[in-house]
Amino acid sequence: MDLDSLLDTLETTGHSGQVLSTEEGIILYNSLLLLQNENHFRKIYFWGRIFGVEKDYFLAFGYVKDALLGKIFYYSTNCIDWGLLPHPTEQGKLLTPLCVTKFHGDPALVVDILIEKDETSLGHVFHAPQIRKLKEEDRLSCTVYYINEEAIIVPRGALFKRPDGVNVENLSFEGLERLEAQEIASFLHYRIPREKWNTNLLTRSDYNYAMDFLDPIDMDIPGGCWMIQVTAGGIMQVLQSMYWPGFVFFHKIGTTKYGYAYFGHGKKVIDVPFMIPPI
Repeated sequence: MDLDSLLDTLETTGHSGQVLSTEEGIILYNSLLLLQNENHFRKIYFWGRIFGVEKDYFLAFGYVKDALLGKIFYYSTNCIDWGLLPHPTEQGKLLTPLCVTKFHGDPALVVDILIEKDETSLGHVFHAPQIRKLKEEDRLSCTVYYINEEAIIVPRGALFKRPDGVNVENLSFEGLERLEAQEIASFLHYRIPREKWNTNLLTRSDYNYAMDFLDPIDMDIPGGCWMIQVTAGGIMQVLQSMYWPGFVFFHKIGTTKYGYAYFGHGKKVIDVPFMIPPI
């Protein structure tokens, strides 16, 4: 969620049970403002909160030029002191889905992960029991990576790809109309696109590469893995990911206001394909 609308956004996501206290919200706003000025970010966003046993992790990101490729993430345990979140490592990506314990709240903590015989993770098969070590800071980085890849979304037209390839916020974006907001294809993954542009071209009759260069979420498997709700009065669209409970996205229909936040334990629900009834 954008820093300029942070306090209003926290009030909106509070209807789904995702809240910060008033004190935390004010401290968070002031500290992110300082972080933005120190790093000369064009914009800075509060990303969410991952719960830990002793301390929680507050996460934020900002960018200088490119709104998609230039995101730099930070984390904090007290909403005041921010540390640079390292890039996810390949080993971290491999071990994070296998870690079943809760986050502790200590970035320097190293946990042992027991990999059973013939355990499979991301296409890798372990043929004998092994014990691997994973630093919690790396686990946090990989968890944020997976949530960004699978859950973080923006409304169609919110981002614009310039002719020079730089991704910027669309200043002419006026929000989705009521009928558009009811279509799941009107919401796009806020990540580097996985599909080629000609694949996405086939999904829309009014395709515009400058706005449709991201992957639409209606291609996510299985169908129905997104919960869509309309608030009373039909003025706001709310989307929640079944894979990542605690993620909430909202968009006020017909306005430029939209935002998202994640409040959870950083655990993915892998049983979603079995939870959705067949059509």
